[in-house]
Amino acid sequence: MDQPPSTPSAAGNARRPWIVGVSGASGTPYAAAVLRALLHAGEAVDLVVSRAARLTILDETGSPFRDAHWREDLRRWLATGAGGRKDAFDVHLPDDAVRHWAAGDLAAGPSSGSYPAKGMLIVPASTACVAGVALGLSKDLLQRAASVTLKERRPLVVAVRETPLAGTTLKHLVALDEAGAVVLPASPAFYAGATGIQDLVDFVAGRVLDSAGVPHKLYRRWEGELGAQHPGRDSRE
Repeated sequence: MDQPPSTPSAAGNARRPWIVGVSGASGTPYAAAVLRALLHAGEAVDLVVSRAARLTILDETGSPFRDAHWREDLRRWLATGAGGRKDAFDVHLPDDAVRHWAAGDLAAGPSSGSYPAKGMLIVPASTACVAGVALGLSKDLLQRAASVTLKERRPLVVAVRETPLAGTTLKHLVALDEAGAVVLPASPAFYAGATGIQDLVDFVAGRVLDSAGVPHKLYRRWEGELGAQHPGRDSRE
């Protein structure tokens, strides 16, 4: 991966990050792809990883995510491809590009509407997370930051990852949509010429960033010509 441009703070402007929440649903490669693309686009990130998500990261990547070693663990996580290869990506973390907030820290910056943020992306979003945000429970920093994002009328993208969906969850998703959130099921598409797991993951991550208005080159866009996406495509892991 190419080295991303300097972050807004490095350029001398006020830091205004995207808050990225990672809940305990399966699909942590989606979160890793979103984080890599945000950094590549020069965006600042505030990261909140729920307690359940730490178990999922360990299960899906074989690596821990610890408060005391979060930068080291984050670099290892982001370097891991969706197929499990540990050195699939060259990860560069510029100073102040990422801030990590513990999920139990309800006094953290993102817990307040006065904290400057562009919006929030929850990737992946478990049904428990969806319910907590829809009901305004604010049981941890992830849910509280999402509630703040809604009340401040900032963009909130909820990449729900569950199947099948129960009626209660469907009602919660409708409530989030009515509150102004973008409900984005983690549903990979195949028209972009996917040849590997990472391509399918990148498509979902790209759609998350599309909803947030962040430029990226994670997947080939539809150009209105059947079969145009497939010829000559290089396969990845």
